[in-house]
Amino acid sequence: QVQLVESGGGLVQPGGSLRLSCAASGSIFRIYGMGWYRQAPGKQRELVARITSAGNINAADSVKGRFTISRDNAKDTVYLQMNSLKPGDTAVYYCNAVIQTGVTTLSRDYWGQGTQVTVSS
Repeated sequence: QVQLVESGGGLVQPGGSLRLSCAASGSIFRIYGMGWYRQAPGKQRELVARITSAGNINAADSVKGRFTISRDNAKDTVYLQMNSLKPGDTAVYYCNAVIQTGVTTLSRDYWGQGTQVTVSS
């Protein structure tokens, strides 16, 4: 059993900052990529940023220069520092991780429950 538990969402004014955290726990043999996705009302879920176990990063153009993804491999945790937030960033943010639970098992995607980020004055 693997769980991804997110924290750090909330309401913030335009131009403000938030930091999201996502900790993986349970029966974990290895974690590969970790990342954040978001889904706004009436829209499809989209990639925000991903980071590999080696630290290679892929981020959406809309957040480059404002959001920073990082991870602590010792804590099985991924972070998303969000600065200069805009109303268009309002969405439910989901943590994702590709996890292998045993040496002979295939890796698969796991998702967090989602955390609401609302940017509004």
